[in-house]
Amino acid sequence: PDFSFVNHNGDTITQEIMKNKVVVADFFFTTCPSICIDMTSNLHKIQEEYFNDRDVIILSHTVDPETDSIGQLKKYAIEKDVNSKVWHLLTGNKKDLYVIARNGYLVTAVQGDGGPNDFIHSEKLVLIDKEKRIRGFYDGTNLDKPTDDPKTKNMKQLLEDILWLCENQ
Repeated sequence: PDFSFVNHNGDTITQEIMKNKVVVADFFFTTCPSICIDMTSNLHKIQEEYFNDRDVIILSHTVDPETDSIGQLKKYAIEKDVNSKVWHLLTGNKKDLYVIARNGYLVTAVQGDGGPNDFIHSEKLVLIDKEKRIRGFYDGTNLDKPTDDPKTKNMKQLLEDILWLCENQ
């Protein structure tokens, strides 16, 4: 679905940023003590690999917008060496963020209303091609080890799939 969020620099980011881009999307929160740490580290590897490639972007959506203000995201971006040339940390209305997580990127099958008791926490990274089609789900917490879920691939495979999409689309 169409979206409008604000990144860590205070810039409005819409679905237009995805036009003719290979996108890696995830859902995280800056105070996460567990899987988000590894996911951010692995996304940084993608940023390094594709820093000069104008065909690839990373969209990290917070699942805790009450905590993850623009200022908090900016602080996190500085700490994690996020470069907005490639990577956008996004915040906005919780209900809108959760609709995009569930109905746009399909990161969870669990239904919810985006209300105070609703919470999404997933290790999935989503690969979207230049036509805005989901091409795969990847375990963002590892680089090489196989995942338990046969539908979810690992980070090494993600890097290979990004390259293939950049060269063949």
